[in-house]
Amino acid sequence: MTEPLDPRTARRRYVTVCALFWLPLGLTIAPMVALLTERGLALAAVAGCVAAHSLTAAALELPTGGLSDVLGRRAVLAAAGLFDLVALVLHALGTTAWVLVLAMVLKGAGRALSSGPAEAWYVDTVHASAGPDAELRTGLARGGAATSAALAAGVLIGGALPWLLGLGDRLRDATSGLVLPLSVPALLGAAVEVVFLLYVLTALPEPPRPRATLRGVLRGVPATVVAGVRLGGRDALVRRIILSAAAAGSALVTVEILTPGRAVDLTGAPESGAVLFAGLACAGFLCSMAGSHLAPPLARRAGGSERAVLVGLVAAATGLLLLGGTAVTSVSSAPVPVALAVVGYVLVYVGLGAAGPSENDLLHRRVGSAGRATALSVQSLALQLVGATTGLVVGHLPAGPPRWLLGGAVLLAGALLWARRRTVAEEAEAPGRASFSSSTGSRTEAGTPRKGTP
Repeated sequence: MTEPLDPRTARRRYVTVCALFWLPLGLTIAPMVALLTERGLALAAVAGCVAAHSLTAAALELPTGGLSDVLGRRAVLAAAGLFDLVALVLHALGTTAWVLVLAMVLKGAGRALSSGPAEAWYVDTVHASAGPDAELRTGLARGGAATSAALAAGVLIGGALPWLLGLGDRLRDATSGLVLPLSVPALLGAAVEVVFLLYVLTALPEPPRPRATLRGVLRGVPATVVAGVRLGGRDALVRRIILSAAAAGSALVTVEILTPGRAVDLTGAPESGAVLFAGLACAGFLCSMAGSHLAPPLARRAGGSERAVLVGLVAAATGLLLLGGTAVTSVSSAPVPVALAVVGYVLVYVGLGAAGPSENDLLHRRVGSAGRATALSVQSLALQLVGATTGLVVGHLPAGPPRWLLGGAVLLAGALLWARRRTVAEEAEAPGRASFSSSTGSRTEAGTPRKGTP
């Protein structure tokens, strides 16, 4: 690349990449469990497939973040698209348990590879073009909004497409049972992945990097990962961001685990409850998109990114506490609790959507390019691990409000991290960007935070 892209072009391409990557995932959300059971898997086997995806993503989260910092953003993002492409084809056409498990493992690897490179590419490009003090929050917010919009559209299309096609037995007979109506959304997702892969390779230019060798990668990736973990331990602001992500993971898992049962209780039947849950999932993505759009004006009105994070997390915690307070057996016959539950559901996703861009704006102003993707991976790993732990605990709590209130309490604790004033040492550290060194090189980028950021 002879000269970096201008910020507006970089933002547009980043938003496009976010939409193209997450649309295939959205397409497979609604029909996934039904397709796996249609292939003959018992519910326990379906749970095993989901666990294979989650464990793979968690195990590879940090190494793939380090790989992005060593090899480059575009190469790792393209690898994520390739893994997802193969996974979607196997998911759609697989007829045996081991093939379906392999598909979930590959999808987990693709998820880990995708965690950070696109956002790191955007921030690197904007910094190269407009300097380290360039405005980032708007682009990050639009990327988050594009992700939510793609997921919402994917859920609707993926849920409706098998029914709208009306092919049924004809499709089975024509393909000897290889392609089912429930397979079509995954195959459509695979086609979108091809577009994503081509777009990444042609539209995301990067500065040239030193030629990577196997020895250099094997040495550089672990060193970069260790440096990322250490940064979270020694930098108070980065530590707060990671802990906030962990709290958000607890809240999201609480909602995702308990909402399907709540929908069934509300409608009185599993079938209608499933339809309601699909609608709620789509609504949640749209609320998250709205929250992302609100992030820049919220930060301006609140007086900076830190206060915007506080407002967003408090709103989300309030929403989860409302869901817990209305989790009573008579909810289906009481319109007021139902209305409060709807308000709570909206607040959870709008609040988390509004807090995310401001959190990452702060993160990118503390972490240099040499470890940016790794820092994002540490943040994502914290969200996944605490979310998984919360899911296990929720399953052992008494039914009703206690299950919801756990996630609300954890999220409220994460919000309160932003309520305290920073210490003198933290204030003194604020003007500079935290150094990040590894065996691949050492970089300390100093700069002044954007005006309005505390």
